[in-house]
Amino acid sequence: MPDAETGAIRVASPTGRWVILTTVLGSSMAMLDSTVINVALPRIGKDLGTDLAALQWTVNAYMLTLAGLILLGGSLGDRYGRRRVFAVGVVWFAAASVLCGIAPNAAVLIAARALQGIGGALLTPGSLALIQASFHPDDRARAVGLWSGFGGVGAAIGPFVGGWLVDGPGWRWVFLLNVPVAAVCLPVALRHVPESRAPEAHGRFDVLGAVLGALALALVTYALIEAPGRGASGVVIGSAVGGIVLGAVFVQVERRRKDPMLPPSVFASRQFTVVNIITLCVYAALGGYFFLSAIQLQVVAGYSALGAGTALLPTTVLMLLFSASAGELGQRIGPRIPLTVGPLIAAAGMLLMLRVGPGSSTASAYFSDVLPAVGVLGVGLVTVVAPLTATVLASVDTARAGLASGINNAAARAAGLIAVAALPLLAGMGPEAYRDPGEFAATFRRAMPMCAGLLVLGSLIAWATVRKPPVTAGEKEKARPECTVHCGIVSPPLEPAPGEAGRPGGGGPFLGKPGGNGPLPGKPDTPGAG
Repeated sequence: MPDAETGAIRVASPTGRWVILTTVLGSSMAMLDSTVINVALPRIGKDLGTDLAALQWTVNAYMLTLAGLILLGGSLGDRYGRRRVFAVGVVWFAAASVLCGIAPNAAVLIAARALQGIGGALLTPGSLALIQASFHPDDRARAVGLWSGFGGVGAAIGPFVGGWLVDGPGWRWVFLLNVPVAAVCLPVALRHVPESRAPEAHGRFDVLGAVLGALALALVTYALIEAPGRGASGVVIGSAVGGIVLGAVFVQVERRRKDPMLPPSVFASRQFTVVNIITLCVYAALGGYFFLSAIQLQVVAGYSALGAGTALLPTTVLMLLFSASAGELGQRIGPRIPLTVGPLIAAAGMLLMLRVGPGSSTASAYFSDVLPAVGVLGVGLVTVVAPLTATVLASVDTARAGLASGINNAAARAAGLIAVAALPLLAGMGPEAYRDPGEFAATFRRAMPMCAGLLVLGSLIAWATVRKPPVTAGEKEKARPECTVHCGIVSPPLEPAPGEAGRPGGGGPFLGKPGGNGPLPGKPDTPGAG
């Protein structure tokens, strides 16, 4: 399809439906592999004969490369072509999924998961960039809404499908299922999606910043995961110190670079900084909760993988049904109350999970023990996630809304990564804990209050610091979320930058940042404004 059609596609047209299909399929692959893996962990550990640390790495290797590279991934399409980078991401992700599916041991699986994360860093922002660059300005909001809505449905049913695969053909099909999805997604993208790029994108990509950030996370994660087995050894202490030092170097590099991946100036907004701290608390708690709960339901309560995935389903269904309404309520009453009350409700849900134990797999026990916990947690997440996203966007200049969303998304993923690494250590889980129902149950009872405590901390910070951002003189309106339907269990939804992204050359979700994208967008004379 010729480039001239970029920015002119209508949602109701056949081409528009093809674009929606391929972008939903692409983003869903990356989203599902972030969530369904938890229900497969006990079976993976049993089949590969590995310890808890390897299961932690199976989750975290993917999250590490995705969190470390997602900010950089959003700018590649502006330079080299959004469809091209998206197609590369699809092929890369599918190839890495095959490696996961045929992995003979834990080491290969972990390495393949890290490669999957790189593909996810191209797919996740790339699919949204294609949406906003391809559709006519009048249809862009509807297209983004369809993309987020269908993606939310996929996220909601993901654990159910993952459990069915684990109990049926086997856990390897959780990964191999991506191959037929990619086989549909790729030819549709190449045939029906127009190519687009920012013609005057310039500057250098902040590869150094991305590498430093990822290495800092990797070293800290390694120290936390290995500490239960190795103790305070030289390797563990050295990794922890090295990670902290690299983190400090990352901050200094970003301050001094002309085109940083993470421009420090965006944190000049006190509210933006505070809301990202709340994000860290909320998504660290969620990351630890979903990692441990899926194992608790199977190892201790006796659920099958399918049963565990189905048991956790009400949380995502509630978010899918009511996230848009919660966002509208937050717009009316302001963010302080939702960001204070939501984490407290979610914390109560996590504490209710302490009722889950041996014998909770019967129908009556599910309704008395499991459903109240996941239901209350879902209500809390409905209350907090949409207003959290809206507050992030409203706390920065409108031209930087896409950047703000990308930072918030990456922060949430990094928080989940650290939580999965740290929580077993803090709760005293040994390397073989997931094989012993008694030991795992005891440590689970110590871990859930820690997760709840993080949510309470986030609530207190919100009550003390969050205020409704005022609209300053000359400012028409703060940026508002366009992805109103979502299931933000792993991370908040990505949001496109407002402005002229629907026209030809419109930009990706991280426009407004330096790092290869040229001048700040949002100005009428800026090519690729988004």
